[in-house]
Amino acid sequence: MQLEKSLKLHCLGFVDNSEFYHIFVFCIISIILAIILVAASLIVAPQPSDGEKLSAYECGFDPFDDSRNQFDVRFYLVAILFIIFDLEIAFLFPFIVNLSTQSVLSLGAVFLFLTILTIGFVYEWKKDALEWE
Repeated sequence: MQLEKSLKLHCLGFVDNSEFYHIFVFCIISIILAIILVAASLIVAPQPSDGEKLSAYECGFDPFDDSRNQFDVRFYLVAILFIIFDLEIAFLFPFIVNLSTQSVLSLGAVFLFLTILTIGFVYEWKKDALEWE
């Protein structure tokens, strides 16, 4: 009886959305709270800024050189290495959590993934990309 009623309502375009009521209320409260907090910060915070606050540096002297200096490429290599190994952990964590349910094929895929990362790390190490002068 309940199944027939739900199928009839669904076919007519009427769907019972009572399970989404709490999510809808949460979204409305979040939007209202965000608007209230932004409005409160605009009202309470001091608006006019002085000239010192708007200056480029607050340390008391003008900059010595142009701020658009070129960085050494090693900074980027270290940053990319950090991102790669950070993503490696993010990819391996779900695999390790479900290790008992994994197949031999998935274990081989993970070892292939780790082998490719290790080859890249050894290549950078051999090229002295991680050495500082």
